[in-house]
Amino acid sequence: MKIAPSILSANFANLIDDIKKVENAGADLLHIDVMDGHFVPNITIGPVVIESLKGYTELPFDVHLMIENPDFFIDDFVRAGADIITVHQEASIHLNRTIQKIKNHGIKSSVCLNPSTPVETLKWVLKEIDMVLIMSVNPGFGGQRFIYSMLDKIKELYKLREDLNLNFDIEVDGGINIDNVSKVAEAGADIIVAGSAIFGNKNPEEAINSMRKAVLK
Repeated sequence: MKIAPSILSANFANLIDDIKKVENAGADLLHIDVMDGHFVPNITIGPVVIESLKGYTELPFDVHLMIENPDFFIDDFVRAGADIITVHQEASIHLNRTIQKIKNHGIKSSVCLNPSTPVETLKWVLKEIDMVLIMSVNPGFGGQRFIYSMLDKIKELYKLREDLNLNFDIEVDGGINIDNVSKVAEAGADIIVAGSAIFGNKNPEEAINSMRKAVLK
């Protein structure tokens, strides 16, 4: 299982220091939430901030676009250093075209589903993407409680992947902590996004190690 700390819960006044902490603690990816105040009720960061992080970490940038009209901004986030770009099924009117726009840059493409959006909506694009992100909270803010019905959704996506003999990653984001991470992994998740559970701990290395141990039990 891979762990992708979400900088949404980091200290933005000491962002580089916090990123270094999770990198040294063995994180696999750096999850970067981009919010526009329209698709979700919050505003975070844009390409300029992401570009400023280049050279300070070797962690791949897992960029989650919670924005309207993502096609308008894909080029900017690629230039900023994104290694994976996730767009929302709900925000992408022409999803196939958006996926191809990402893939044409030679980086990984991913699609996210909000809690109420069925897995079935991705059936015809699963062969084209590298990852599916399942939101286990309603997107917009960190620190929310995990929606446990999403475990069945993860299981459904995992089964569909097996039935279609595909190899996209399953990433899960929202409310994941030491108490539920094993259930999320058992349901079929390959990548766990955690924000407050990691950055809210005085010892990020301890938080990451505890999550890995919980999954192995």
